[in-house]
Amino acid sequence: MFTGIVEEIGEVLTVRESAEVVVFTVLGRTVTSDAAHGDSIAVNGVCLTVIDPAGSTDGTFTVELVPETLKRSSLGAVVEGAKVNLERAMPVTGRLGGHIVQGHVDGVATLLSRHPSERSDELVFSLAPDLARYVVEKGSITVDGVSLTVAGVTSDTFTVALIPTTLAHTTLGIRHPGDTVNLEVDVVAKYVEKLAAGYLAGGVDGGVS
Repeated sequence: MFTGIVEEIGEVLTVRESAEVVVFTVLGRTVTSDAAHGDSIAVNGVCLTVIDPAGSTDGTFTVELVPETLKRSSLGAVVEGAKVNLERAMPVTGRLGGHIVQGHVDGVATLLSRHPSERSDELVFSLAPDLARYVVEKGSITVDGVSLTVAGVTSDTFTVALIPTTLAHTTLGIRHPGDTVNLEVDVVAKYVEKLAAGYLAGGVDGGVS
């Protein structure tokens, strides 16, 4: 599990195809300071597994992306030299500084516009119909691995306001209109929908007598 609090901006050093997977080598000296084989690191909000046999020895780590990951996320378009948001999985004793983030991308969105102001930037993203029902004003959403509060929402867009720290320490500070990002909606909302569905439909699984 992650929290959506990005630890550092990393760089994708190499991108290569191997059999049915795509292999990234990523530079990230903070997240690799204690990285071991099998550890989870979120790359732009996608939970990936470190495959280096001895963990990291030089500040880099290697991960494999299967077709499902490439289909559901924006990582299929990542090229060598790209900057990415990095976060290690949260330890049991850690602080939940953002919100519960699984690293399981629900879909991609497009940055439609950004409106800079003196102390913050307001960004407007597209919102797919199948995800819109999970996004509420003042609720949580993960954009490229960054835990954010929804400032506004319509049937097909949502807006976030980024503070200077977020602009400086995540890739959202360098995103331009037209760029695609990974979205993960609040998993609690999905569980509530699933559990309530039976009651609302009066079905056997969730119906009340």
